[in-house]
Parts: sequence; structure tokens; C-alpha cells
Amino acid sequence: MLNLKIIIASTRPGRKGPAIASWFYDIAAQYPDFSTEVLDLATINLPFFDEPHHPMLQKYEHQHTKDWSASINSADAIVIVTSEYNYSFPASLKNALDFLYKEWNYKPVGFVSYGGVSGGTRAMQMLKQVVTAQKMMPVPEAVPIPFFMKFMDEPGKFNGDAALEKSANDMLKELHKWAVALKTMRVPA
Repeated sequence: MLNLKIIIASTRPGRKGPAIASWFYDIAAQYPDFSTEVLDLATINLPFFDEPHHPMLQKYEHQHTKDWSASINSADAIVIVTSEYNYSFPASLKNALDFLYKEWNYKPVGFVSYGGVSGGTRAMQMLKQVVTAQKMMPVPEAVPIPFFMKFMDEPGKFNGDAALEKSANDMLKELHKWAVALKTMRVPA
């Protein structure tokens, strides 16, 4: 069984990332080949990058880094649920990515982005530059959600429509293919 990690990028109060991640998790949970876990950066609460050694060396001194390393090292595929801030992705996500290096290598990554008219696609495009530098494979299939608030109900639940569900399923199928293929390239981190 492959391990899929869904990362909630936004940490700000009032964020909608957890509701969107919950919706995506419910779809991913239908895939018997994935064991799925949600990693919320607000709960993980990493400080600004504070390791004295380059992440490539994996000489971590802080327990929060060791814990984060173990979570990502056990992943076979990643999905990042991200909002768009000023044409890019949240600083909390960049920080979380920068803490590690080898743990990200040779893993496929998919994106669920949300925002206004662009649906977070500009954040997704900026993010692709970062993840490819970490030897991750961004799959072309994605789930951009424009005007995401129209899918939120009064209790704060996200209710994606048929088109979004199709996009999510298409991305999960592609992530699975890449996860199987890339697993053969990874050496223990």
C-alpha cells in the first residue's frame, strides 16, 4: 500500500484549507491502494527554518524537524492543498518545504489550489518551481478551485461539484501511477 500525505498549507485564522482538504481526503480514502493522512501545517507549527545544517545532510538537531522528516519520509505521494497569496503560495508552505530535502526526492506531488478567479493556479505554478528543485514530480493533473467560497455551506463544509470530483479522481489516478514508478528510484533517506 502506498502512503499519500495531504498537506494543508495555510495556517491563518479563518482559513478554508481544512474544509477543502477534508473533501479531498474523502475522495482519496476511496482508493484502496493509498493509505491517506492529512498533515496540517497549522497543527505541526514548524518555526521558521532553524536547523544549523543544510537539509541535504539530514543532521537534524530539533525534534520538530525529526518529526516532520519522519512524516514526509514515509510518504509515497504528496497532495498540497494551497491558497493563493499575492500570486504565490503561503510562506508556511515554503518554510515546511525548506526544512527537508531528501525526504521529498522522487515523489509525485499533486495540487489542490483555491482562490478567486484564478483558482490558485498562480500559486500552483510558483510552487512547481520549488518542488522540482527538490526532485519531486508535479503531475499535470490538478484541482484548481476558482471562487471556492461558492462551494462552502453555512457550517463551513466544502461541497465540490462533479467537475471538481472528476479532477480529484483524475489526479489521484495519475499520482498512483507516478508513485509506483518513482518508488523504484528512491533510496532510503
